Amino acid sequence: MDEATNRGWEYREQLGAQARGQSVLGYLSARYERASEETWRGRIERGEVWLDGAKASAGQQLRPGSELTWRRPPWVEPQVPLDFAVLYEDEELLAVAKPSGLPCVPAGGFLEHTLLAQVRRRDPRWSPMHRLGRGTSGLVLFAGTEEARSRVQSAWRGEGVEKWYRALAGGPMPRAPFEVEAPIGPVEHPVLGSIFAASPAGRRASSHVEPIAPAAEGWVAAVRIATGRPHQIRIHLAFAGHPLVGDPIYGPGGLPRTAALPGEGGYCLHSWRLGLVHPLTGRRLELEAPLPERLRTG
Repeated sequence: MDEATNRGWEYREQLGAQARGQSVLGYLSARYERASEETWRGRIERGEVWLDGAKASAGQQLRPGSELTWRRPPWVEPQVPLDFAVLYEDEELLAVAKPSGLPCVPAGGFLEHTLLAQVRRRDPRWSPMHRLGRGTSGLVLFAGTEEARSRVQSAWRGEGVEKWYRALAGGPMPRAPFEVEAPIGPVEHPVLGSIFAASPAGRRASSHVEPIAPAAEGWVAAVRIATGRPHQIRIHLAFAGHPLVGDPIYGPGGLPRTAALPGEGGYCLHSWRLGLVHPLTGRRLELEAPLPERLRTG
């Protein structure tokens, strides 16, 4: 674990029409509510907030088209597992196995303690083709050229990539495979504000679930997803009455529990297999990430 501070980060925003006539402090406090007005005032007074290349003042008036920047100072990131395993690599594609607990990309308090940062330390040209939740382990695919990125993205949008996961599910183990088609979209939550969940107003989502074997806790499910909505497998299994064992957020009906808190973890979900046509060679690739102990069935 690396406990050194990171390099800090600049959050930049080009202002739209809604900023007209607002003060720097008023705008930041209203738009980024997770930090209080006093917190933003302190950041401004310490010279961390800039407007069009110059240090901003709290009462300075904003106008559309200006660039507002928060220069966040270096901070100590939470400790997470940083190791990853290379599963496949050529000039265009890289597949790695992500450990549970490691975020895929920067967000919240994570910047350099992410899979993206660790992969780019090895070779800066790689870009992720998809993301896994922080608590989800397994296979993540990267592309190293613009042509490969474009072709893989096109295949992904057209459901040309076969995606299999394994999960530790709860409830009685079904006797036969089943489909879940519940739409997924943002819903309001009293603590989290807004979170993706099963919603009639959401976007189409499709999951095929196969029961594999009973486990000490629940049962092992293989899940093939035809779409890639946020938290899709967690939501769909909960919707079907089989929430992931230990999932702190999603309960019956695929809805968030009222006492849910931010953060990931507690459940066992693994990105197991990806099948796709190589974007340059046309050769079929079948990639697989070794299963964690809790999901092995002998």
